[in-house]
Amino acid sequence: MRLLLVEDDQRIAEPLIEGLSEMGFSVDWVTTGAEALRFPEPEVVLLDLGLPDVDGTGVCRELRSRASLVSIIVITARSGEDDRVTGLDSGADDYVVKPFGLRELEARIRAVSRRVQVAGGLVDGGVQVLGRLIIDRRSHRVSVDGGEVALTPKEFALLALLAEDQGAIVNRQVVFDEVWDSHWYGPTKTLEVHVASLRRRLGHPEWIETVRGVGLRLGQTD
Repeated sequence: MRLLLVEDDQRIAEPLIEGLSEMGFSVDWVTTGAEALRFPEPEVVLLDLGLPDVDGTGVCRELRSRASLVSIIVITARSGEDDRVTGLDSGADDYVVKPFGLRELEARIRAVSRRVQVAGGLVDGGVQVLGRLIIDRRSHRVSVDGGEVALTPKEFALLALLAEDQGAIVNRQVVFDEVWDSHWYGPTKTLEVHVASLRRRLGHPEWIETVRGVGLRLGQTD
């Protein structure tokens, strides 16, 4: 997933870029509103409001008027209710107050991207077509090469999570938070067991890739 970070403070930007890159995101960085408006079609914009050239709310309005499907997350130190309302009214999909945790930001990025659902061939009715793999989120059905594949609820949730951004690495902890819950304290081997079962049921073990020390991703399914 391609992110655009609009942040003029280098002390905030650099560790944020490093952390998001380790999570599998592609991050571009600009420091002014003018640069943000010249940037070609990012999928998600992480937008600071206190920019050196213009106020970020104006940038947000302009981005939203140009591209209705771009996801915009405001990241700012402005924590007042009026600030939140202004930010959301200007077109932001989410509003995060500094300081924030990296895992929280990652979850919010995936949440706003899930609402848009444009990557990976999503069509009307919640059906996602990924080459030989078809995922119907509404009916919780999966088919491979035209034949339906029976998955458990956890296997379906795991596959659907990886399919949100095909090819992007999903951190192991994010998998636990999204597929199980944030209070999961069971054995980590549970994930390996479900991944092995999912690979077996799909009939193409190579589709679910393990990136050692990082997480999982859904590879090419053509």
